[in-house]
Amino acid sequence: MSGVRSGTRHYRVVCCSCGTRYEDDGLLLDCSRRHEPAFLRTEYDGNGIPVGEKTGLFRYAPMLPVVRTFPDVPGPVVRPAERLGRRLGLDRLWVAFNGYWPEREAHLPTCTFKDLEAYTVLGRLPAEPPVLVIPSAGNTAAAFAWAATRHQVPCLLVVPAPALERMRFPGPLDPRVRIVVLEGTATYSDAIACADLLSALPGHHAEGGSRNIGRRDGLGTVLLTAAEAIGRLPETYVQAVGSGTGAIGAHEAAHRLRADGALPRLLMCQNAPFAPLYEAWRCTGAAPADREHEPLARELTNRRPPFTVRGGVRDVLTESGGDVLRTDNLAALAAMALFEEVEGIDIEPGAGVALAALAEAARSGRVRRDELVLLNITGGGRARQARDLALVPAEHWLRVPWPGREEGPRVVAELVAERSTGLATVTEGVR
Repeated sequence: MSGVRSGTRHYRVVCCSCGTRYEDDGLLLDCSRRHEPAFLRTEYDGNGIPVGEKTGLFRYAPMLPVVRTFPDVPGPVVRPAERLGRRLGLDRLWVAFNGYWPEREAHLPTCTFKDLEAYTVLGRLPAEPPVLVIPSAGNTAAAFAWAATRHQVPCLLVVPAPALERMRFPGPLDPRVRIVVLEGTATYSDAIACADLLSALPGHHAEGGSRNIGRRDGLGTVLLTAAEAIGRLPETYVQAVGSGTGAIGAHEAAHRLRADGALPRLLMCQNAPFAPLYEAWRCTGAAPADREHEPLARELTNRRPPFTVRGGVRDVLTESGGDVLRTDNLAALAAMALFEEVEGIDIEPGAGVALAALAEAARSGRVRRDELVLLNITGGGRARQARDLALVPAEHWLRVPWPGREEGPRVVAELVAERSTGLATVTEGVR
């Protein structure tokens, strides 16, 4: 990897279910003992917020599961939002802006907080990593593609065709970064199913999604930045979610910071009509799979969120006294327009969902006027970046006409194996 500063592992990995401790190898995703599905978590030495770099993501390297840092990686920007708060009826609203907004010193390269997790995951890897297999609805793929390009890390990204719209970069991608595009009716959930098989190919490894401690702790730096800026933990943390990984990461970061104070209440927001976490939390049945294409914020359409996993969504909602909210496309569009009107910068659909849900919660009294609220704007400034910079569209490595959910993952795995090795069929491990 280029341009890195290396060190030793300064943390331990602990199973949420049985408490078994592990020395991390940079790829560990699951506990080896037989028990209920459970997340691994990191334990760091010391209290408070130890800092490394003066600015940026790796300012928090002592509280990230990394053995190397990368120079010039931006971090979140947290600031009070009085004008927006007045429009919502909130007196103590703070915004964590994750995106591109030069006037506010926000410079995340692919315009969403997925950049935070991508660089943390890469910083956790062993010196000679396998090919990371990563499914995405677009934002995660963009973040990993550019981070891996900058530092020559091999990865295989699996995305539905609409995701390519979000994959424009300051330059061409490294040849080791390969994008598999699923054409036709394929969804984010289909990309996840394909990645499950592709991870079993020789020399490949699942990045792990919410199971990866690098992802959760990288996203948790939003909460670390907020605690420094505000001087304390917020009372309520609001974020749009697909899997819930970012909100779980914020909850875990809050655990490490708090002394005897309360944990922030998590308000997770989803985009109707396809809101699996909302339905699961309220025990109303499964989300309607045939409506997965309808939400404005397609990055939130994860059919397999870690709801019942120990340490997952249900546990952190219960422990924080949180809730799952939902809002529709029209409300999200109105919220996006409101943010741009008041703050002067465009935001992503997912961020619009979170703002719309917070506005409704404030109107209904679910959030008090005097409550200290942190709203995570998980992506923004994409239109502004396109005006400021000459961006290059990503080129795919393989396009696959989607044959349907039943045969699709196997067909994709066979085509990738053939393209990668010349073999006509996948290995027995993939079967």
